[in-house]
Amino acid sequence: MKTSNRPDASARSRPSQSRRRGHRSPKSDVKVFSNLSHVALAVWALLVILPILWTFLASFKTNTEIFGDPLALPENYGWDAWGRAWEKARIGEYMLNSIIVVFFGTAGTMLLGSMAAYVLARYRFPGNRLIYLMFVSGLTFPIFLALVPLFLIVNNLGLLGTHTGLVLVYIAYSLPFTVFFLAAFFKTLPTSVAEAAMMDGCSHTRTFFQIMLPMAKPGMISITIFNVLGQWNQYLLPIVLLPGNVQDKWVLTQGIANISTNAGYEADWPGLFAALSMAIIPMIVVYVIFQRQIQSGLTSGAIK
Repeated sequence: MKTSNRPDASARSRPSQSRRRGHRSPKSDVKVFSNLSHVALAVWALLVILPILWTFLASFKTNTEIFGDPLALPENYGWDAWGRAWEKARIGEYMLNSIIVVFFGTAGTMLLGSMAAYVLARYRFPGNRLIYLMFVSGLTFPIFLALVPLFLIVNNLGLLGTHTGLVLVYIAYSLPFTVFFLAAFFKTLPTSVAEAAMMDGCSHTRTFFQIMLPMAKPGMISITIFNVLGQWNQYLLPIVLLPGNVQDKWVLTQGIANISTNAGYEADWPGLFAALSMAIIPMIVVYVIFQRQIQSGLTSGAIK
């Protein structure tokens, strides 16, 4: 009698049946996780986009429409509220002040922060680690605890109520994160390039500005955008360092807070939402333009 070495049909079907009953393939688990991630991102996007869209549409509504159906579209798309916010509420003047302060604050932060981060990342000297930890410790210090000392220091320097004092505080406020981010980025750059530049006669300063700094462009752009966003939206520091007696030097966040206070008395809620839209739109435009550079800067340090 001949015996067959081939497994019968029932034996061949058992592994597939067991996989269907109790075991799931890794690909199916990844697919489920991916779907859940997309759902979470979609919900998060709606939570962010819908309030911004509602604020923009409310700037074209009347008070009756704002306090009526919140989901209704404006009947007329006029720019009256935008004109009142720009001229009567002086939003144009406050926006110009914000642009000046944020420009010089970000420029000073990036210049000093990049130089400090480069030295701490590429050079070894006594106290290197201590200085780095002192910079990083600024990330753990709440800004609320520094308001009174900052007020006294800026007042003693004679810079209270000036844009110069606010710019200096912005630079000090933004340096810890800038140094922390760029120090890690500079460590990923190849040492051979800097050594070749030094052998060709480049000084340390020239090597930094002409060779290493251009190589760190993705990280520089990313941290610049973060500093612009942080300083543009800052409210506590201006409210302390630019008091009410220097209203002509107020920045945009102070102007919007003033409109919000007066809106209840003047019943100009469309003007308030128009001012908010003016503050939001520039930052959205900046982020949309530089989003690729931001993403490449955040990932390039991990890829190299």
